[in-house]
Amino acid sequence: MTTTASREVPGILDRAANGTRISEQEALLLFTDAQLPELSVAAHRASRRLNPGNIVSYIIDRNVNYTNACLADCSFCAFYRKLGDKDVYVLSKDELGEKVRETQALGGNQLLLQGGMHPKLKLEWYEDMLEFLVGEFGIHVHGFSAPEIHAFSRINKLSYEEVLTRLRAAGLKSLPGGGAEILVDRVRKEIARGKVLSDDWIQVHRVWHQLGGRSTATMMFGHIETLEERIETFRRFRELQDETGGFTAFIDWTYQPDNTKLAQERDLREVGSWDYLRTTAIARLYIDNIQHIQSSWVTQGGRIGQVSLFYGCDDMGSIMIEENVVRAAGANFRLDEENLRALVREAGFIPRRRNFFYELLPEPEEFSAAGAPEPALT
Repeated sequence: MTTTASREVPGILDRAANGTRISEQEALLLFTDAQLPELSVAAHRASRRLNPGNIVSYIIDRNVNYTNACLADCSFCAFYRKLGDKDVYVLSKDELGEKVRETQALGGNQLLLQGGMHPKLKLEWYEDMLEFLVGEFGIHVHGFSAPEIHAFSRINKLSYEEVLTRLRAAGLKSLPGGGAEILVDRVRKEIARGKVLSDDWIQVHRVWHQLGGRSTATMMFGHIETLEERIETFRRFRELQDETGGFTAFIDWTYQPDNTKLAQERDLREVGSWDYLRTTAIARLYIDNIQHIQSSWVTQGGRIGQVSLFYGCDDMGSIMIEENVVRAAGANFRLDEENLRALVREAGFIPRRRNFFYELLPEPEEFSAAGAPEPALT
């Protein structure tokens, strides 16, 4: 039966696809009443409007977790350890250097550097690590989530601006969106005890943007949040982007329940790909001012990653030479560069390597020699 609400959906979808901003109430209506195929059509239109042409980009990087020691107690995390645990670690410079050499040998140009929030390391330790990585290898360090920056601020009794200014001077190039989860304090106080609250997550990124830095926005969903709280998270990102323009991309993924206290306490199961595609499409339609959306094939698998290119995604993210956090919670999908490119081509797009700033890179000889069309760099 067609309801009054569902009759409003085509108009909302058409306006959003064409670039007219929609409200939280309209986004909620899309969650409750829109059909998945019509969300796909509208989100794909919005994606191609923001990213004209036929290119789907990706990056080669490595997610290095320099420590698993963490002062927070996130019930959704299967990765962190406390200082007294037998398997707690902090990577040495030799170990970090070996990981960077392997990454660069595979064509990687970026290090996604994140850890637990170690309760004893001082800011000088992080500055020294950055100076080593950038000075020795010249690699782009995309590092330190807002919860880490918040922890550095508290441990060292420094403002966000002082912390970020010093890290930038030591070589930090961009800030990942990790630790956002859901930007609603009701949720954060229950699943992320000891972690930065919503306003401070936003403030860390605001200060970084004001210093001239760029960052990403992320959301982990499918646990205890409501649909309204997903939309509230979208709203916080959209508002900060209106203010600063500092986000390069939005990335959402589904909560991975294996080996986590949250799943045991709440008897939670992973939400399906249907919910992932629906949420991603609505994010594309609502967050109209962040140009790029990355596919989460790492949690959904390559085929759904491919399908997501028709649900608002224009980027396949990273081939993930190394990733530890979501894998600890049960995500085991892997793709090498050749297979990732094949998925993009099968979907009718042209795969291209990029850097963090979405600048396209020259095609490697092994791919350009295969007769692939070579679009102009933009």
